Amino acid sequence: MNEQDLITRIKGLYPDAEITVAGENCSFEVNVSSPAFTDMKSLQRQRSILTLFNTEIASGELHALTVRAKTPQELQQNSD
Repeated sequence: MNEQDLITRIKGLYPDAEITVAGENCSFEVNVSSPAFTDMKSLQRQRSILTLFNTEIASGELHALTVRAKTPQELQQNSD
């Protein structure tokens, strides 16, 4: 699995998302910002993304995936 694979799969669920990926091989950290997260709790956001990779996590192809999911407004507040 590589960075582009992660981005492509997340964009399939959240086409308007801004995504950054750090890491390599089987351990990644993804930062996802999407207006779709507005009415979702933090855990719901993370689960919606982690579920996309259940098969890879179960098989060991992906050992670690850290997800940070925020709305654009939350990102704006953090940068102020």
